[in-house]
Amino acid sequence: MSNDYLKKILTARVYDVAQETPLELANTLSQRIDNRIYFKREDMQSVFSFKLRGAYNKMAHLTPAQLKRGVICASAGNHAQGVALSAARLGCRAVIVMPTTTPQVKIDAVKARGGEVVLFGDSFTDAYEHALTLEKKQKLTFVHPFDDPYVIAGQGTVGMEILRQHPDPIHAIFVAIGGGGLIAGVASYVKAVRPDIKIIGVQTTDSDAMARSLKAGRRVALPDVGLFSDGTAVKLVGEETFRIAKELVDEVIIVDTDAVCTAIKDIFQDTRSIVEPAGALAVAGAKAYVERAKASKKPIKGESLITIACGANMNFDRLRFVAEMADAGEAREAVFAVTIPEERGSFRRFCETVGPRNVTEFNYRISDAKAAHVFVGIQVSAADEAGKIARNFEKAGFGVLDLTHDELAKVHIRHLVGGKSDLTGDELLYRFEFPERPGALMKFLSSMNPGWNISLFHYRNQGGDVGRILIGLQVPKKEMKEFRAFLAQLGYRHWDESKNPLYKLFLG
Repeated sequence: MSNDYLKKILTARVYDVAQETPLELANTLSQRIDNRIYFKREDMQSVFSFKLRGAYNKMAHLTPAQLKRGVICASAGNHAQGVALSAARLGCRAVIVMPTTTPQVKIDAVKARGGEVVLFGDSFTDAYEHALTLEKKQKLTFVHPFDDPYVIAGQGTVGMEILRQHPDPIHAIFVAIGGGGLIAGVASYVKAVRPDIKIIGVQTTDSDAMARSLKAGRRVALPDVGLFSDGTAVKLVGEETFRIAKELVDEVIIVDTDAVCTAIKDIFQDTRSIVEPAGALAVAGAKAYVERAKASKKPIKGESLITIACGANMNFDRLRFVAEMADAGEAREAVFAVTIPEERGSFRRFCETVGPRNVTEFNYRISDAKAAHVFVGIQVSAADEAGKIARNFEKAGFGVLDLTHDELAKVHIRHLVGGKSDLTGDELLYRFEFPERPGALMKFLSSMNPGWNISLFHYRNQGGDVGRILIGLQVPKKEMKEFRAFLAQLGYRHWDESKNPLYKLFLG
């Protein structure tokens, strides 16, 4: 298998449209983690992503008759731009089906290159199924974003360039995984030429289809995927990419949103370039790999670690969210709910316990005659500092909850402190992720039983991939079966926060 793909990669037609991107040493990050970290700058391609390599290689191998009829693809954006550019170069029609959650910057870029955009569904899988329907109706040729030998071979030229640019020893190459086309191509070339190099995939906690599939020994379809890293939001990996990954990929590392946002910042600090979340996945994975080794008392030092910065199609509005989450990922702020007695001197004692640390946020409202609940953010410099601060509060006689990693606290409660009411019988508290598109809220309202009262609603646009909503709903206990059916039919990701202690402290 490797030799077959080796030949396909060596003869791939990508350089009509793609450039050989630089492999850059990240000086600042390398010093911080005691290893040589390199960025393979695929974000510097003309479409700001590696995807045009595979798209063009596939389309360059189509017959004149196929090109005359035109092509179609499904894509969250980067593959779409690759297909649109390739179609313009080859002089053929290109229909691009994109999820409705695709960032506007990617939609505009596809249209600017002459692609005919069709928006459909919430994820790549939804768009993919619609594209297959249109393919048959309009007799177009489907250009798969990852599960096609020519596409895989085109992406494999990234691996070919890495080995040519870095002939010295390489410990591992880290690759973001969506459907698996990039890692399948890179692994096929690297393992055929230098099998000692580790190939390590990286996925997010909420879009880890490849990791689950490799663990199960078969392709596993996710019921839904997180959309922050929209370039890797794939529910089911490719059949061919899974087969290659099962044979050649050494492991897959899982990282969360905070880690990805911190990696975006790391890349910016070394390059002054801003990559999209998928483009920072490899860096987040490399950092997690080094941290894991350090924790296991077998530290990795002085090694060459290659990370592929695979895309830079970032919505500018999302940067606020990235900056906030990067601070959380770097453990710059610890957040607590502290209960202090309503007595003279207790507030001063609270401040003495905080000490000289910088307070980033402070919310207070009197609760009753005996106690008050304080929501406080404190600047920290290390991940383990939050635990030490919590223990200091306890020693001082205060009740404390460490909320540093509590999503309800970070996104909603800090904006709602003091919102108690005596009119909230039968109230349920739920956190939802709504797609950031017109009609998402109306779908919620029109689907729910009109007899259920909305007792609390909090939404704040953070420039993220989805709208993060906190809703209080008064649902009679006898209607809970209907309520659960409503949640299932709605299809939005949700979390029951009714038993979260924060609810009772600040809202209940």
